Amino acid sequence: MDWLRDNAWEAWLGLAIVLGVAEMFSLDLILIMLAVGALAGMVTAAFDAHLVVQVLVAAGASIGALALVRPDLVKKFHSGPDLKLGHGKLVGQQGLVTEEVTALTHGRIKLGGEIWSAAPYDDTIAIAPGETVEVLQIKGATAYVHPIPRLDP
Repeated sequence: MDWLRDNAWEAWLGLAIVLGVAEMFSLDLILIMLAVGALAGMVTAAFDAHLVVQVLVAAGASIGALALVRPDLVKKFHSGPDLKLGHGKLVGQQGLVTEEVTALTHGRIKLGGEIWSAAPYDDTIAIAPGETVEVLQIKGATAYVHPIPRLDP
C-alpha cells in the first residue's frame, strides 16, 4: 500500500491510458471522459493530496466532462450534411428553359447539365424559352418548375 501512496500519480496515469485504449474499442465517448477524470486525479496526486481528495477530484472531473463536454461532442459527431441522392438533389435548383413550358405541352429545361421534361408548377402560366426557372418538385422524369422573376432595369 505504501507503493501506491508513493506512486499514486503513476497509477492514475496508468488508469487513464487503460481507459483511453478501451475507448478506442467502444467509441461511446464515456471512457475517454473517465480518462480525463483520471488525469485530473493524477494532477492532484502529483501535488501530494490525500487519496480521498484525489478520488473526489477525479470523480468531479469525470462527471463534469460527461455532463458538459460529451453531449456537445456526440451532437457534433452524429450530425453532418444531409445527403440527397437521385433527383431529390435537383429540387430547389435553377434551370434554363429550352422549349416553351405550358400546362398543355410539357417543355424542356436544362438542369444540372441534363435536359429534363418540364411542366409548370402553376397550370395557369406559360414559360418562354430562355427564362430561368426553379425546380419545385420532380415526379418521375418531369420537373415541375416556376419562373424566377427578373428585375428589368
